[in-house]
Amino acid sequence: MTDTLPIAVAQFAPTADTAANLEVIAQLVATASGRGARVVVLPEYSSFFVDPFDESLSENAQDLDGPFVQALTEIARARGVVVVAGLLERASDERRVRNTAVAVDGTGLIAHYRKLHLYDAFGQRESDWVEPGEASPPQTFELGGLRFGLMTCYDLRFPEVGRLLVDAGADVFLVPAEWVRGPLKEHHWRTLLHARAIENTVFVAAADHPPPLGVGHSLIVDPLGVELAAVGTSTDVAVAHLDVGAIERVRRVNPSLALRRFRVEPR
Repeated sequence: MTDTLPIAVAQFAPTADTAANLEVIAQLVATASGRGARVVVLPEYSSFFVDPFDESLSENAQDLDGPFVQALTEIARARGVVVVAGLLERASDERRVRNTAVAVDGTGLIAHYRKLHLYDAFGQRESDWVEPGEASPPQTFELGGLRFGLMTCYDLRFPEVGRLLVDAGADVFLVPAEWVRGPLKEHHWRTLLHARAIENTVFVAAADHPPPLGVGHSLIVDPLGVELAAVGTSTDVAVAHLDVGAIERVRRVNPSLALRRFRVEPR
């Protein structure tokens, strides 16, 4: 029998009420784990979100060992899963914050990633409020025979991030996002998720905010770019069973990573 690892994407709209966000997260994780998921991916800014951004971001930022991560740890422990979610983290100055994705299991924080590419595009200026992450070696975690790596939302438009993750051994990219709606934006979202999977021969699992602010359509894609599971535009969970042996089989047929003639280096 083929070894599989069930993972889930959980789509919801975070608000400026962290306690309420945690209640929704607990419900979504319970639903996902009840359907067998061992990893649950939630959106960017899961701890706190306000539109438009304002000074309340820094007022509600927390440390990596703060109450939000502690609450996620309790949720992960209760359900026996790894939870990945977006955290509004305190930054090095008092005005800005860090846009951080955290991965926790029942023991606590096992990996974190600070968003490298800030959303200064399509009329937005995330860098006015957010401090960019450092170009440091990727943190990954292992579960069920697969290695997982993190990126965040706008990073999808930069294929170098995926290359760094796959060079660090990642088999699965986990992508918390708040992919803002607009002309062709859903098309960009779906195309880029499939592209990152195909070009790196990895699984990709991405969780977005639903409309009206996000495009929704959280989804899980396999190393050939086949969509395994997806959510529409509501608050919901989608679960896919990742074939642990699929990556080796795909790379035997399509050894594109081995045929590369360039490496990625930080600028």
